[in-house]
Amino acid sequence: MPHNPAAMKKLFIKTYGCQMNVYDSARMADLLAPIGYAPTDAPQDADMVILNTCHIREKAAEKVYSELGKLRDIKIERDGKMVIAVAGCVAQAEGAQIVARQPAVDIVVGPQSYHRLPEMIAKISREKGHALETDFPAEDKFDALPERSSQTGVSAFLTVQEGCDKFCTFCVVPYTRGSEYSRPVAQIEAEARRMTMRGVREITLLGQNVNAYRGQGPDGETWSLAGLIRHLAKIESLARIRFTTSHPRDMSDDLIAAHGDTEKLMPYLHLPVQSGSDRILAAMNRQHTRAHYLQLVARIRAARPDLALSTDFIVGFPGESDKDFADTLDLARQVGFASHFSFKYSARPGTPAASSGGQIPEEVKDARLQALQSLLLAQQRDFNASCRGRTMPVLFEKKGRYASQAIGRSPYLQSVYVEGSSGLIGEIRDIRIDAAFPNSLKGVLAESCVA
Repeated sequence: MPHNPAAMKKLFIKTYGCQMNVYDSARMADLLAPIGYAPTDAPQDADMVILNTCHIREKAAEKVYSELGKLRDIKIERDGKMVIAVAGCVAQAEGAQIVARQPAVDIVVGPQSYHRLPEMIAKISREKGHALETDFPAEDKFDALPERSSQTGVSAFLTVQEGCDKFCTFCVVPYTRGSEYSRPVAQIEAEARRMTMRGVREITLLGQNVNAYRGQGPDGETWSLAGLIRHLAKIESLARIRFTTSHPRDMSDDLIAAHGDTEKLMPYLHLPVQSGSDRILAAMNRQHTRAHYLQLVARIRAARPDLALSTDFIVGFPGESDKDFADTLDLARQVGFASHFSFKYSARPGTPAASSGGQIPEEVKDARLQALQSLLLAQQRDFNASCRGRTMPVLFEKKGRYASQAIGRSPYLQSVYVEGSSGLIGEIRDIRIDAAFPNSLKGVLAESCVA
């Protein structure tokens, strides 16, 4: 039975970090809606606040504790009438320490346990204590989640794989998300079809290591990510498919081939390399070499010549020499990236690299990051400039800053805006690109152009 609107409680979720957390936050909202929680944009108005945390970036936990201090003050002002929950990877890593450090927290729930939130809310209401769940049963989570009800918009994320077995020496993901787990094909297809029924035209398949996907197919066999993509491409109302994030070691022959033979798979690939130095790649336990990465890029581009590449780099990894960094710059020049994410190395407690020798001074990291970003941003500007004068299909997602403006995405994930076309939301239209900027493109409807 529907809830009485007057009895509805307000839910505020703050999401940190990766796209998978964005997806998880939406699922938590869906999960809590049947027990009377409706979204609000203001934490001070909320009956429940969830911080869905990320442990990847520097000082991630400290930022969460800072936010918790502000929420504690709001909770005190409201005579304790607010439930505060910490979810996600910081919750998994810190566990009971969160409650010990900030007693205002009522619930701590790891990434694989948030389907238990209704039980945890009931428990703290009944017992007036704290609730902690940080187990790793990913299959239980997906089996227990309700059908999504809040999905809106033209583009959507869909988690198909969680966890990682690679154990890069700088990364906490294997410790906070657990081992690799792939959802069954039928479950993913059902969710994708429900999304398209609500107007979604583009789906991004998510995983900590998404191209390691090995899910059970309808035939009982184990399917690869390429098989899943080809299967989802048969959904007529689904126009575009993307996937992220990939590991070079799992860029299989059939996935490379899919880039060439599956029209709905967009010609944009995020393929993190992290370093251009074999010595540093070995220290990172990346399980691939510089040559392997360059060979992969050549094979992928042979399969799909118009493919654009994005990547991740870490500079200042322990022991990185000037020569190692020069190798990174050289690899970036050889590949030519359309976009990138680059960071200074920062130690993550509990990871092997955090306790290794050869830590790099901050001023050296700063200089190297500035040099690398200067090169990569120039490549991004050049790639965007190369689109000027081209006509490309753009999927329009939302209205722009002005009433008559529409904003969409190119096949290469660039933001594209068009004036006088606010009625295009949800459509894919051919756009002639007239101007290119560092982070976006501007164009006009191709049919309106005068030859």
